[in-house]
Amino acid sequence: MHPPTDNRPALLLAMGPGVDARLFTEDHRARLAALARTDPHLVAHDLTAPDARVAAALAEAELLLTCWGATPLTAEVLARAPRLRAVVHAAGSVKHHVTGACWDRGLRVTSAAAANALPVAEYTLAAILFAGKRVLRSARRYAELRDGRDLLAESADWGNHRRTVGIVGASRIGRRVIELLRPFDFEILLHDPYAQDPPPGVELTGLDELCARSSVVSVHAPQLPSTYRMIGAAQLAAMRNGTTLINTSRGSLIDEPALLPHLVAGRLDAVLDVTDPEPPPPGSPLRTLPNVLLTPHVAGSLGNELHRLADQALEEVARYGRGEPFAEEVRAADLRHSA
Repeated sequence: MHPPTDNRPALLLAMGPGVDARLFTEDHRARLAALARTDPHLVAHDLTAPDARVAAALAEAELLLTCWGATPLTAEVLARAPRLRAVVHAAGSVKHHVTGACWDRGLRVTSAAAANALPVAEYTLAAILFAGKRVLRSARRYAELRDGRDLLAESADWGNHRRTVGIVGASRIGRRVIELLRPFDFEILLHDPYAQDPPPGVELTGLDELCARSSVVSVHAPQLPSTYRMIGAAQLAAMRNGTTLINTSRGSLIDEPALLPHLVAGRLDAVLDVTDPEPPPPGSPLRTLPNVLLTPHVAGSLGNELHRLADQALEEVARYGRGEPFAEEVRAADLRHSA
């Protein structure tokens, strides 16, 4: 039982329909109720809708705990939240709902981007290791030949020993991929125009050089005007035969019309968790090419991995309640070069 003077911050959940059911366990909701003055089962799907309970909770809220599908926090919405001081986002990018009005108001913002980076990096590691073993091609050939011994003649250039892996973007995910690659015998190249000091053992290179030297090119840059189709015709032409291109970032970072001829010809392989558009059109060759692994944007947190996002968000709520700085604070200046 809480004392008559309850210093816990008032909090409102704001996210798309059904998201909270996947994000929170009942233990999460119980912890949330202990950390903040909130109804852990009241979720605002639309902060602009005429809902008296949501309006009353928003007017009192010092914290918003948001996730995918949250209402954009425009000046009009913020006018209904006079006591709001901070936004805790239980997902990655905050660009979809944290507007300029939030920064003008001086709101503090934090996100679970660091937690969301972990499964993306794990997916990427698996894709890199499979690429070196030519898993896509060998699985298809094995099904055709029915005898693995016949594949030995084709495997002279397979394997992960001293392969060169190119990482495009020193983002949270890109840096995590580099960490995961350390136990393996890879040469690692990194391209990022804003990276000054690469991690030990990693060579900082230009994008064209990275594409020309790498056996695997993995894209982890943010979606910005400056990164639109950054892997274009010139970069694709520079890649050696048999190079695998991995994209877990955003489809728009790769010039897919320029990529398709290389894939159709079998010159390059690709692991694409994101495309442009997403999903690909029904008749897209990406759906049927034997040298393309196409997955439906599953590299990021899903299933039980969502609980890691909830854990991080609740830790940030706890820090706020103790008067401590956020561990993963987002600042307006950060968004110029990040997702």
